[in-house]
Amino acid sequence: MPLPFPTNPSLLTLPVYQPGRPIQEVARELGLSPDGILKMASNENTLGPSPLAVKAMRKALGATHLYPDGNAFYLKAKLAAKLGLTPGHLIFGNGSNEILELIGHTLLWEKDAEVVASQYCFAVYPIVAALFGVRLVLVPAKNYAHDLDAMLAAITPETRVVFVANPNNPTGTAASAEAISRFVAAVPERVLIALDEAYIEFLDDAQDLLPELLEGRRPNLILMRTFSKIYGLAGLRVGYGMGHPDFIAELEKTRQPFNVNALAQAAALAALDDHRHVERTRRLTVSGRAFFKRAFRRLGLESIESHANFVLVRVGDGQRVFQELQKLGIIIRPMASYQLPEFVRISIGRAAENKRCLDALQKILGR
Repeated sequence: MPLPFPTNPSLLTLPVYQPGRPIQEVARELGLSPDGILKMASNENTLGPSPLAVKAMRKALGATHLYPDGNAFYLKAKLAAKLGLTPGHLIFGNGSNEILELIGHTLLWEKDAEVVASQYCFAVYPIVAALFGVRLVLVPAKNYAHDLDAMLAAITPETRVVFVANPNNPTGTAASAEAISRFVAAVPERVLIALDEAYIEFLDDAQDLLPELLEGRRPNLILMRTFSKIYGLAGLRVGYGMGHPDFIAELEKTRQPFNVNALAQAAALAALDDHRHVERTRRLTVSGRAFFKRAFRRLGLESIESHANFVLVRVGDGQRVFQELQKLGIIIRPMASYQLPEFVRISIGRAAENKRCLDALQKILGR
């Protein structure tokens, strides 16, 4: 039965984000025990949440009858001090995805506006463009990575935002700090550079554009990061943006009140001090990437050099491999929705988890 009222016509063609399948869902569907299922699909931290964050959440439970601090005062102050910024440079979101939507509300109000992004970009960028009914310009990738020169050339008078993820999801590719700095300097001031740094903590040679923000040289730059990956707080949805205070003030007008809940704020505040958890995660990620790289080379499988906490590998029929691995209790991510149907993405796990996944993959591929 059709709805008795009209809906936004943009929704007719709006792409839908497909997350990694939850453990419980796969268990119900295949009749498996949830305890035996290994999820390596969503780039989550296999070490779990920061222990300091868990302790802080337990302490905060008794006050969950109260609304959270809508301005995240203490979290904002502590993070600003850690980054060498002022609280006015920061905005928090229900995950960094919400920051992307706030950018849309703020800048994508003209129907002739354009958004520039790269082929194989994070799926939410095209969704934001479609949601606000603006034109998406996808620039062909170069060796599965952002072609920054081509993206720069694609900017027109109608361009309002250019999205760049470094490292990129789902490919794991990364541009050098020097290349990112050149790109940022070359983008016209009238175009917002939305630099997604969700995986920046896994980079060896990370770009540092914070001085550009502190000194006010780049009012058209916003950096976005998250507590989901390195800190292991994906289930709490805490992300943040860093930009010129005047632009942050505009974004704040579009933000829902209480968008970051009290437990999430308490956990993120404590996680900032959990240096041991961060370093353990880095070490595990580096060793896991090396394990898969060696194994894929031995098996004759093409993989993309990754700078994040996952690997992208060509397996032939990615959807088939995904389905067969599920039957063996392993959830990975097929890449057909990213126009990479021959690839799957595998999140880095602990050593035993990586080996279990690789052994199952070998069995399915007959190698």
